[in-house]
Amino acid sequence: MAKRTGPGDAVAMPDEVRRRRREPGGPWVALSAAVFYPITLGVARRRMIGLENVPAEGPAMLVCNHVSYLDPVYTAVFVHRARRTPRFLAKDSLWKVPVFGRVLAGSRQIPVSRGSRDAGASIEAARRAFADDGVVVIYPEGTITRDPEGWPMEARSGAARLALASDVPVIPTVHWGTLAIYDHYRKRVRPSPFGATVTVRAGTPIDLDDLRARVGEKGPGAALLRETTRRMMAAVRELLEEVRGEKAPDAASGAPGAGTVG
Repeated sequence: MAKRTGPGDAVAMPDEVRRRRREPGGPWVALSAAVFYPITLGVARRRMIGLENVPAEGPAMLVCNHVSYLDPVYTAVFVHRARRTPRFLAKDSLWKVPVFGRVLAGSRQIPVSRGSRDAGASIEAARRAFADDGVVVIYPEGTITRDPEGWPMEARSGAARLALASDVPVIPTVHWGTLAIYDHYRKRVRPSPFGATVTVRAGTPIDLDDLRARVGEKGPGAALLRETTRRMMAAVRELLEEVRGEKAPDAASGAPGAGTVG
């Protein structure tokens, strides 16, 4: 049996998740939670499904769609409600923001030096996070989608490279409803705590065993990276179709996000 965990929750937390021991996160994670939880409860009702698909312990990688700059707030709360501590890959310029940069460093987030040779260092940092049994969150598109209907754009290869290099569960995760609250391209903010619902849903792990078996001594080639990316994003789109109750376009729209690792 499960019970609600707050007045803004539209879905009960599974008992198996509520019984988990929380992964230690430290004071900066606690501070972030103190800020993020009220936001997710105050701007809309939240509907978080599939918390049990985030492993209770050990490393994992969440690959997510990205429709709004509000998404990471909800992803962070989602992973934290699963009793885990999220480790985001985020652009390194955020570390230069006063106070916020200290929070990112203190909570062990992973800076991405976008468009430079240092991007590979981000992959290595993520692999070290896996070695430390961390849950790493990545948005393969690299930025919020420019698709007018909010479907995922074409992803770049960084997430695939990381997934092939690390034998960890890769969990498709989707957000829907955040765009209605904060639409960056239209410069529109519309909180609706009693009307709108933001859904975050995690699916079951994506089977990549056959693709990982094809990685050679020199690492994955371009064709294998493309195939891996397509499989991961297909899982993300299928899950988003279920959440939205409609079919996605046949192919991802738009160009890959300029800031994606890889």
